[in-house]
This record gives sequence, C-alpha cells and structure tokens, in this order.
Amino acid sequence: MKKTVSVAPMMDCTDRHEIYFLSLISKNVQLYTEMIVANAIIRGNRDKLLSFKKISNPIVLQVGGSDPKELFEACKISEDYGYNEINLNLGCPSKKVQKNKFGACLMQEPNLVATCIESMAKATKLPITIKTRIGYNEVENFGFLKSFIQTTKDAGAQKFIIHARKALLKKLSPKENLNIPPLKYDFVYKLKNFFKNDEIIINGGVKTTSEIKDHLSKVDGVMIGRAIYHSPYFLAEIEKEIFNNNEVPSRTEVMEKLIPYIQEQTSKGIQLNHIMRHTVGLFHGQNGSRIWKQYLSKNMCIRDADLQKVNHIMDHIRKTNPVSLER
Repeated sequence: MKKTVSVAPMMDCTDRHEIYFLSLISKNVQLYTEMIVANAIIRGNRDKLLSFKKISNPIVLQVGGSDPKELFEACKISEDYGYNEINLNLGCPSKKVQKNKFGACLMQEPNLVATCIESMAKATKLPITIKTRIGYNEVENFGFLKSFIQTTKDAGAQKFIIHARKALLKKLSPKENLNIPPLKYDFVYKLKNFFKNDEIIINGGVKTTSEIKDHLSKVDGVMIGRAIYHSPYFLAEIEKEIFNNNEVPSRTEVMEKLIPYIQEQTSKGIQLNHIMRHTVGLFHGQNGSRIWKQYLSKNMCIRDADLQKVNHIMDHIRKTNPVSLER
C-alpha cells in the first residue's frame, strides 16, 4: 500500500485558492477541501462551491451531513467535478456543526453513520472515506473505536483518517479540542494492527518530517493541518525528505507561479485578499518574513487590494537580497 501525506481539511482555510497555492509547492501531497455541507451543495452555487483549477495532486472533497438522502444527492452532484474521493466529516467538534447534526457528534450514532455511508457509496463510483476521532466525551476506549471503524467499513468506507484525540463535545471550543485532549497515537497504531489490509491515516499534532517518518513506519499515511497552513513551505521539506523530490520551487518562484492564477481569478471578480491571505506564512522562519507579513496585512489582505500591489512586493523581493527571504 502506497504511503501518503495529506493536508487536512480546515474550515475557512483549505478553499480552492489554498489548494492551488499548496499545489505549487508540492506535487505529491493529497489535498482536501474545507468541509462543505451536503445541503449547500444541493441548494447553493455548485460551481462556486465545488469547482477548482485542475492540478496534478489528488483532491478530496470533504462533506458534512447526516441525512442519507442529502448526502446521496450531494455525492451524485459532486462526482463530475474531478475529485479523487469524497470524505465524510465525523470529527469536527464545533457547536455549530453539532447543532446541524454532523461532525464528531455522529460518533454517538454509528448506525446512522453506516446508513449515510451506504447512501454515499450508492451515489458515486468515487471512494467514500471518513475522518473521525478516537472517541468522544467520556467514551475513549479502543473497543469502541474498533467497533466504530468496523461499522463504517462494513457500510462501504474505504479509508479511515483518525485524529488521535477524542472530541469533547460540550466542554471545549473547536480550538481547544485541537490542543487540550491528549494525543493517543497508540490507538491509531493498534487500529492499523487490527485492520491490516485497510488504509489507516493518522492526524493530530504532527510538526516535523522526522515525526512523519516515524508515523509512516506504523500506519499508511499522515495528515497535517495547522503546521502547513501556518508555514506552507513545510511542504517543500516534505517533498525532499518524504518523497525524495529535490526539484521544489523556491518561495519566490512559488509566488511567481501564483501571479498568473491571481490574474485569472481577479479577472473573474475574485477579490485578491481571498487568495493572498493564504500566503501570509510562506516566508515563515526566514529573515525578512515580518516585512512580508506586514505588507500583506496592510496592502493585500484587505477588500480593495489589487494586482499592482502584488507586483510591488514581488519587485521588492527581487531587488532586495533574495537570500533574506529564501529557503
């Protein structure tokens, strides 16, 4: 089974602009959309929600919902947009998501989850996968996790992404749920030992390539979220260290490649700040990164930003010592 590295679905982060931007750095990572609610796909602007610029990376659509009929229709609609698989969100702990009955709260209703997955699998030829947690509230034992995964597998799920924390549904905010419940990687390792022939992906707290390598020796893949969003050029290190690809663009080259996309999107009425906000961390950890962040904050992460300002900061980068903002 091929080992994988993927970028986690993150609300208000992994939109189609972020996906394209990250694809300029890494050609090998799998990319996930932010969660899109099934009902929105059915009743909303489908092209706006689902379309993206074609890239070589595999892209996964993550959906949220708990109505089997809505999920069926949403999957059927989404099938022809070019996604490689469709993932059901069973891990988000936010109160808003709980109120609409999807995300991590569905771990309390495995039979309903099974019905949803069965419905999704009937709607499309694309693989149906899940992203979940090791437990919820006071329920945190391997027996429950194994049973829950078995139920989803029997229903038709083909890949299992496990955030190695439980979800505290009433006590913590989504941000706190990303940090306070302790990571228990051993649950996921044990799960792989039990489901030897199934694809088990680990998620949660991964920050270095050495950690990725360690996890990949025990499971089939690693999913990374915040570490990449805050420092997207971490993907270049992953390309080199995990995929043995040394032909990665420099940070400046990434921005040069992004400019035609910016021109294309802004000509369609997309506001520049919707794209440029994803590049704030591109020079993270480099000398001069503060200049980049400040310029973006003042000039391009605002509603009336224009391409001229992009060209201005790029000229500045080219004229000043490139090493100060490079690898």
